[in-house]
Amino acid sequence: MTSRAGQPAEPRDLVDVAHLVTAYYTRTPDPGDVDQQVVFGTSGHRGSSLRTSFNEAHILATTQAICEYRREQGYDGPLFIGRDTHGLSEPAWATALEVLVANDVTVLVDAADGYTPTPAVSHAILRANQGRTTGAGLADGIVVTPSHNPPADGGFKYNPPHGGPADTDATGWIARRANELVAAGLEGVRRVPFARARPAASSYDFLGTYVDDLPHVVDLDAVREAGVRIGADPLGGASVDYWGAIAERHRLDLTVVNPLVDPTWRFMTLDWDEKIRMDCSSPHAMASLIHRKDDYAIATGNDADADRHGVVTPDAGLMNPNHYLAVAIGYLFGGARPGWPETAQIGKTLVSSSMIDRVAASLGKPMVEVPVGFKWFVPGLLDGSFGFGGEESAGASFLRTDGTAWTTDKDGLILCLLASEILARTGRTPSEHYADLVAAHGDPAYARIDAPADREQKAKLGALSPDDVAATSLAGEAITAKLTEAPGNGAKIGGLKVTTESAWFAARPSGTEDVYKIYAESFRGPEHLAEVQDEAREVVSAALK
Repeated sequence: MTSRAGQPAEPRDLVDVAHLVTAYYTRTPDPGDVDQQVVFGTSGHRGSSLRTSFNEAHILATTQAICEYRREQGYDGPLFIGRDTHGLSEPAWATALEVLVANDVTVLVDAADGYTPTPAVSHAILRANQGRTTGAGLADGIVVTPSHNPPADGGFKYNPPHGGPADTDATGWIARRANELVAAGLEGVRRVPFARARPAASSYDFLGTYVDDLPHVVDLDAVREAGVRIGADPLGGASVDYWGAIAERHRLDLTVVNPLVDPTWRFMTLDWDEKIRMDCSSPHAMASLIHRKDDYAIATGNDADADRHGVVTPDAGLMNPNHYLAVAIGYLFGGARPGWPETAQIGKTLVSSSMIDRVAASLGKPMVEVPVGFKWFVPGLLDGSFGFGGEESAGASFLRTDGTAWTTDKDGLILCLLASEILARTGRTPSEHYADLVAAHGDPAYARIDAPADREQKAKLGALSPDDVAATSLAGEAITAKLTEAPGNGAKIGGLKVTTESAWFAARPSGTEDVYKIYAESFRGPEHLAEVQDEAREVVSAALK
């Protein structure tokens, strides 16, 4: 059978939005079913009303738990709440408002009653908390989004006063309390009708505040003066009005390629597994924009909440996220940000490309490798000790030009705009810059594959120690390190990373499927990468016996 990946969605691929929303209100989760409980992953609780894993009961309980958590922490400032364009986002947003107002929380919603990207919420929290260090008066936020997930999914994220994703202590507390409330039949949840809750919320100009502040993080004057022709595709997500406003307010030659918002995402091309997924790092999901690559000097895409970025150039098409991260780091730390402190560090996740290590070494800049999850970059981005934090899944953020915090959550908008700044100030596309890095440091082959694992095996993988790995070589090279803790901060990685002089692999259990993920890279080409992947399976299988 021929794959339909990269082909336009057909009527059979579309979610029934009315059925989805009805299920949100009418299905009741079974507290004893682990698949129907509140579970916070690296980016909040996600699920679908059709699987009874994202329903009104979940959001009532989770919002009440957040209210209780923030009281316990002494956070009594405003709470900023935004939502993306998924079909379940507005119902969940409305439910959350009912609980927040009933708990006497000062709630700030979008002034235009529009969609709000994740980075705009992070930006708002940091702005409100500027100069504050104690619990009293501190603001926090909620973003109702499942990020790039398919249209039938919903998501609910909590960002505490540092503006970034909540850490595991916070999410663990919130999830436990939420599940207690669900199990108790929602006894203890405070709620007022939406007709009272909505008028009680205050307005905040997320779009205007964020867009007007952009020149302090990206050189938009250079982009405008160079006349860079930009095509920005929101992929039907929350950035749709932001890109139009960026073009207008900063007088850029920028076209919003597709201004449509439709909760079925009928205009998308199908991802690798023939599902609709707003993954701006996927060549299949981005096929329509890639087809138009010659129409623009730089074309960009964002996922539904705009915390991820995709960069398309005429000479290379869609850039691999690892490639663009390496280019962005080389540019920013190579003299483009003289206002940054000399000691500013480069942050990367341990499954990101080793090209970043080589770029950092060539610049003489310190690099910190952390576990998967953007939350690990939050402290450094907040205090300015990290100039840049990025992960292989096309999520990153960086400091303002003066070296202070911009956002502490992923910001796909500024990473997209940075691509145009690079072209404007250097006269060369990011993909041309990556060719220079390859010439200087080698050409890495990188891939991620999945291997089957049951719940017991996944638990064992997450608890491995280096001593559990008996192998001494990998694909013909001596093993130089066996890691179960991130070298940058000593935090548990929830899996295993094995390195050699020219290659590495990392294995982590999936939080949603009965598989574990193997990330691997080799600077000796695709054939050697295949050897690394084959032996990685053997190494992990032996360790799990």
